[in-house]
Amino acid sequence: MNNPSAFVIEDDKNLALAFAEAVRDADYDVEVIYDGEIAKARLIESPPTLVILDLHIPHAGRTEILSLINSDERFVNTRVIVASADAISADELQNDADLVLLKPVGFRQLRDMATRLRP
Repeated sequence: MNNPSAFVIEDDKNLALAFAEAVRDADYDVEVIYDGEIAKARLIESPPTLVILDLHIPHAGRTEILSLINSDERFVNTRVIVASADAISADELQNDADLVLLKPVGFRQLRDMATRLRP
């Protein structure tokens, strides 16, 4: 059986790689995306099961990617974990994502949350 797919959308390369490893450890196939335009194209092309999303990513407004996911029927089965260092934005988006985590996010914390959101 194939693993569910996950996109890590994060422009900090070190964080993106750490997040990807944690999500892989939860048995997802992971694609790391560093740019908002690429993220939007990839989401439409191949809707994933899980998205780990940084709100401040180049070439996308703060909530643009989250709004795309929430407004398009193709993503009805996509779960979103927002990982943000911005506590105010995180608080504002509690109802728009499945889970909002404040950075720094621990490896085990992200792995366990991704595991809980597995289909």
